[in-house]
Amino acid sequence: MSLTLYIHPLASFCHKVLIALYENETEFDTEIVDFADLGSTAALLDKWPVGKIPVLHDSKAGQTVPETSIIIEYLQSNYPGAIRLLPADPKARLDVRLWDRFYDLYVSVPVQKIVTDRIRPAHANDPHGVAEARSTLDRAYGMIDAHLRSRRWATGEDFTMADCAALPALFFASIVHPFPGDREHLKAYLQRLLDRPSVQRVIAEARPYFSMFPYRDAMPEHYLGIS
Repeated sequence: MSLTLYIHPLASFCHKVLIALYENETEFDTEIVDFADLGSTAALLDKWPVGKIPVLHDSKAGQTVPETSIIIEYLQSNYPGAIRLLPADPKARLDVRLWDRFYDLYVSVPVQKIVTDRIRPAHANDPHGVAEARSTLDRAYGMIDAHLRSRRWATGEDFTMADCAALPALFFASIVHPFPGDREHLKAYLQRLLDRPSVQRVIAEARPYFSMFPYRDAMPEHYLGIS
């Protein structure tokens, strides 16, 4: 198989690419990166010295592709499937890219700030940075809720790369900074995402690793498969 994706099943940015792959039933292998293992880390660094995951390696093309949005665009160009995750229309494509970046930068990034602060040594906590992250999430929730009043998916009626980004962002955000009760459009959108088969597969694969998540105690029972 020519495609290998370097991942960790608990990593939200990896979920984004996995959803794209599963949406189009693209064949690929996975290589789980264990950063505590020197050999596993070295294999990743050999492909992408920055050391961030996910990274896609295409042995057929002899090419390594980092960064989630670039990976998904690469897959559409070189391994297209039935679901077009980036529209052909230039204006619509820009809208998808905008909301893809929005979910990455203004939901996923502040979530990571909150999560990593929980596992810092007590003397190294950053309460000001966490407060800023929570404020960013509050602002993002309001913008998303308003944006979704007339849309089924992130940018309209079609599932796109922006929705691939939205699921892991909102899934973990809903745990570490729950949505306010009046964000009904946002809550309904997350549920639509959770009902999608590609998303259910990603979460099922991540579930055995949830014990490693610093906010495991705050996870709703239905996220844990308890219902």
